[in-house]
Amino acid sequence: MPKLEWSDDLSVKISSFDNEHKKLIEILNKLSDAMSQGQGQKVMAGILSELANYTKTHFKHEEDVMEKYAFPGISEQKKQHAEFISKINEMQTQFNSGVMSLSISVFNFIASWVQNHIKKADKNYSDFLIKHGVK
Repeated sequence: MPKLEWSDDLSVKISSFDNEHKKLIEILNKLSDAMSQGQGQKVMAGILSELANYTKTHFKHEEDVMEKYAFPGISEQKKQHAEFISKINEMQTQFNSGVMSLSISVFNFIASWVQNHIKKADKNYSDFLIKHGVK
């Protein structure tokens, strides 16, 4: 199972957000490691819970900063954040009730969403917030 690697193309050039994005990748890599060792099912509930909790904290941080500086794209960011949290909550419910099991497609969905969101949506706020002094 390949690990996700942090790279400059994921950087939004704001260290607090980059560090939080690195933490998201770290959480996903824990799942990748467990899947590689055949332990994915055992850790899935905990990882989904950690991911749900951490994304809520991270998204709130991003949204608070965007609100503070009146970032014009905040409504789209909030929409994407809410959709992701809803999807993770749905996965947690399905996994905990035995309806869903861990699969490569579940991992790939989460990993792809995180990477694409950072590269596209989050990079949209980067220059705007940096101009307002956010580091």
